[in-house]
Amino acid sequence: MQRLTMVRYATKPEASAENERLSRAVFDQIRTEAPNDIAYGLFRIGDEFIHLFVNLAADSSDVVTETSAFHAYQADLAARCATPPQPTRLTVELIDSYGLGNG
Repeated sequence: MQRLTMVRYATKPEASAENERLSRAVFDQIRTEAPNDIAYGLFRIGDEFIHLFVNLAADSSDVVTETSAFHAYQADLAARCATPPQPTRLTVELIDSYGLGNG
């Protein structure tokens, strides 16, 4: 089975730029390590952030959550947030796709 995770939260206005910087550092590390079979995106609407992660190989998000950059991002996340992260984690079976490397 595969993993699909969406996390949505809002930061305090004064913390949004720092949150974006720390989030981008996670992407920099992932690009350097270049793990296979994942898709990960960060979206922003004002002070609201949405992370979307897909692991096509396993029901796990460790490839992201165990990086040093993710640990740095998560360290003071609660203090940066106006609305706490609301994760939705699903164990799924990909049937078809466009742009996820499987179709």
